[in-house]
Amino acid sequence: MTAPQDRAPATPVDAVKPPAGEHGRVEAAGHRPVSSPGPLARLAEVPHLGLVAALVLLAVVGLVTVPDTFASASNMVSILALAATIGVITVGATFVIIGGGIDLSVGAVMALASVWATTLATQAYGPLVMIVCAVLVGAGAGLVNGLLVAYGRMVPFIATLAMLVAARGLAQRMSDRRTQLVQQGNEAIVALSTTRVLGLPLLVYVFALVVVAGWVLLNRTTFGRRTYAVGGNPEAARLAGIDVRRHTMWLYALSGLCCGIAAVLIMARTTTGSSTHGDLYELDAIAAVIIGGTLLTGGRGSIIGSILGLLIFTVITNLFILNGLNTSDQLIAKGLIIVVAVLLQRRSLTFRT
Repeated sequence: MTAPQDRAPATPVDAVKPPAGEHGRVEAAGHRPVSSPGPLARLAEVPHLGLVAALVLLAVVGLVTVPDTFASASNMVSILALAATIGVITVGATFVIIGGGIDLSVGAVMALASVWATTLATQAYGPLVMIVCAVLVGAGAGLVNGLLVAYGRMVPFIATLAMLVAARGLAQRMSDRRTQLVQQGNEAIVALSTTRVLGLPLLVYVFALVVVAGWVLLNRTTFGRRTYAVGGNPEAARLAGIDVRRHTMWLYALSGLCCGIAAVLIMARTTTGSSTHGDLYELDAIAAVIIGGTLLTGGRGSIIGSILGLLIFTVITNLFILNGLNTSDQLIAKGLIIVVAVLLQRRSLTFRT
């Protein structure tokens, strides 16, 4: 703490205040007044405008190439239903990446949760127990990831890669590499996909609830503010009184919880639990988060941006299917989109600094 006699004498505020320019704008001495941003500059500052423009462009492509099929109500519902499962995972991945981490195990954890929930012993107790089982398995696997990263001080890439391999292997062992069907008497789970309200299946509403809850948690709570702080500067967050390790652990547990919810949705869509569920879902989820503007280094991002990025990927997949294009070409296109998104992120950061 600085001694009183070492402090510089107080300077009157008026003595250091720059002269005011025209219209009350403050000007530095010897400098011209800063002009207000033009219409194009203000338009560029609109949040997620580029993502919305990309979605509109993809819609135009769909209307030109396959107008009758793409614009049909059934195809729109299919896009939303496909986005719902990966979208729930994307919400959890957004929290982890904003917090400065990465989770490669999301697809495998979802598969493990679906297999565990569809075992005959679990199904014997009814759909509620199946749902609770899937959610607990997902959250438990995420908690293990969090403990390894936060308290085991493992690199997130390595810890979650190990969980990816272990969860996929455990799912294969439990199911004996067979697809497990949702048995009769558990139609409540299947109803999430078959029952429609206002033309949309219930699983789309579950997805919407998760998105809203994630947005509120990230933008309106202390947990969300701490997530940004931990991802932006962990040491500064620690000095500010945040328990960085405990918060990191809960971020991975939250990601696992989302995987458990996604397992319920995929059981509803496919009426199965399988060790092959969620293959490459980690690619789609992380790519959607990156395209949505979240920095891989953490500290910046949004739920809305991630969901828009996910919709872009989902529409691209839908367009490839409708136009009968090769799946391998689809993967190449996704890879190029990820590269372009990262390059644009770096360019944006360089411009701002």
